[in-house]
Amino acid sequence: MRVLVIGGTGHIGSFLTPMLVADGHKVTVITRGERKPIDNRAWEKVKLVKGAYKRNDPAFAALVGSVGAEVVIDILGAQVPAIYDAVKGKAKHLICCGSVWMLGAAKVVPTPPEEQSPCPFDWYGMRWRELNETLARAEKDGVAFTAILPPNICGPGKVPIDVKGGRDAEVHKSTMRGEPVVLPENCNTLIAPCDASDVARPFALAVRNRDAAAGEFFNTGSPYALSVARFVEVYGEIFGVTVPIDWIPAPKFYGEYLSDIGANYHFSTHMAPDISKTRAKLGYAPEFTSEQSMARAVAWMREKKLI
Repeated sequence: MRVLVIGGTGHIGSFLTPMLVADGHKVTVITRGERKPIDNRAWEKVKLVKGAYKRNDPAFAALVGSVGAEVVIDILGAQVPAIYDAVKGKAKHLICCGSVWMLGAAKVVPTPPEEQSPCPFDWYGMRWRELNETLARAEKDGVAFTAILPPNICGPGKVPIDVKGGRDAEVHKSTMRGEPVVLPENCNTLIAPCDASDVARPFALAVRNRDAAAGEFFNTGSPYALSVARFVEVYGEIFGVTVPIDWIPAPKFYGEYLSDIGANYHFSTHMAPDISKTRAKLGYAPEFTSEQSMARAVAWMREKKLI
């Protein structure tokens, strides 16, 4: 099949694109050209088209439509309705990337790919509505539509989530030195960093299994989640140090120590996606545990001399 990947040289795309090539598809990637593909001979078979993905940009939507792909995978997901309009009547399957963050604070864990609570982030909330509205349109129009929802993306290719809920190499350096980590008292929040290759896998599986994937939202994730305390401990094991935890009152943690919701959300809300539907319908089987993904990410940071 002719497959178009928007964002195919990014963190997820750099793993997904070779998977699609290995499956025998003719792959075109639209990229800004700011990131070179990883060293993989599969890229010799990929057609690269330069284009900047901007919201409400008719020129970019027209570029997407001009490729004439049977399957369009939009990893960036910044303007799903416009992309749908561009490929409607041309593509048979549109696969878009969302996020577990769109589901809001978890009511149950593992968490199914369904809205749990109002999303506190405007950008994610808007995109969640757009995914659902596009799904409804696609069902009416007879177009296969699928959304893949990753959790915290880890593994090689990007600085992984750190013990302060960000992606800061300097914070990782402090952890590597065994400096204390501050957490809110009684915090039993679950977190499941997922390797970028395992995030990519359901996209490729959805292409293989269009009938099973059509009309569905799928979580992607690790085999199991870690408590936040275990998450800190794992980094200590990877760095070969003991990392002490300073437990402080929750109001002080969220109000003073780490007041940015984009960071403290990792410690207040479970990120433990239920991947059972993805297993059952697509045959998804993550290759790496969270611990292995974290170790791979640290090895990548060392290789790139970031730490």
